[in-house]
Amino acid sequence: MRIVLDAMGSDKHPHPEVQAAIQAGREFGEQTILVGDQDVLEPLLGEDADAVELVHAGEVFEMSDHISHGALRRVQNSMGVGADLLSRGEADAMVTAGNTAGALAISLARLGRIKGVKRPALSVLFPTAAGYCVVLDIGANAECKPEYLLQFGLMGSVYAGQVLGVSQPRVGLISNGEEAGKGNQLVKETYPLMEAGNFNFIGNIEGKELFGGEADVAVTDGFTGNVLMKGSEAVAKLITDRLREEIMSSPRTKIGGLLARPAFAALAKDLDPREVGAAPLLGLNGLVFVGHGRSDAKALLNAIRLARRSVEVGLLDSLRTAIESALK
Repeated sequence: MRIVLDAMGSDKHPHPEVQAAIQAGREFGEQTILVGDQDVLEPLLGEDADAVELVHAGEVFEMSDHISHGALRRVQNSMGVGADLLSRGEADAMVTAGNTAGALAISLARLGRIKGVKRPALSVLFPTAAGYCVVLDIGANAECKPEYLLQFGLMGSVYAGQVLGVSQPRVGLISNGEEAGKGNQLVKETYPLMEAGNFNFIGNIEGKELFGGEADVAVTDGFTGNVLMKGSEAVAKLITDRLREEIMSSPRTKIGGLLARPAFAALAKDLDPREVGAAPLLGLNGLVFVGHGRSDAKALLNAIRLARRSVEVGLLDSLRTAIESALK
């Protein structure tokens, strides 16, 4: 199996990427394809050079770079070179912690969409009371049409079934009320399409159903999904920070905190986005996973693990089959 890791993606590149690639080589017994500036990467690899396969890319896609398909086809940045390897069949999946908009634009330009897919969707494994829920879209499409959300539901259902192993994933439509008539115009127009969709649609869901684990897939537009994801991360951090402050406020609470440390550690692990590692761009004609810019080696290693799992279960072929069947 050949997994590409963009070495120049994260905020602190390439150190986290180099560490993750070396660890992946040791854990999986296969070289990760590390794409980036060879002159920078070789000294960092040192004695571990055999753990990775280096592919040179002299340019980096920066946050300030202009996103246009024509320019993206010409620029030989690390994301573009990695996507080219994927498009030529020289790799099975790509992981990057670089600019999300750039990753989407580059992947669209180099790989294209699965035939019949209207828009790719960025998805995330969202921690809930029952485990994880696939939430999509979380930022690739701020403006959506009902048919986009319908396809998001289908692709999310395939992803939950194939990668998470959920039988008959429950697909919910995020709204401000459970009743079919609730929601904005987009939600109201999407509801009947999803009701007739080829997946297990359970209707509208509110925040309490999402956090309560009553859905395996939650569908929304990219604007709402992005606000939901970032807001949830901020609330989780606020609660943990305030709890830590209260625990350290007196000798008595410090003792209680020490006794409860295993429980706090387990909770922190459940809420740690590094445990998932990356979010797949579903709907592309290739497997591309986008991690957070703040990703460290642990997050990137887990992203590689997720990419490998997706390849092993044949996620891309399953998505193609599902879309093809839905269009008949």
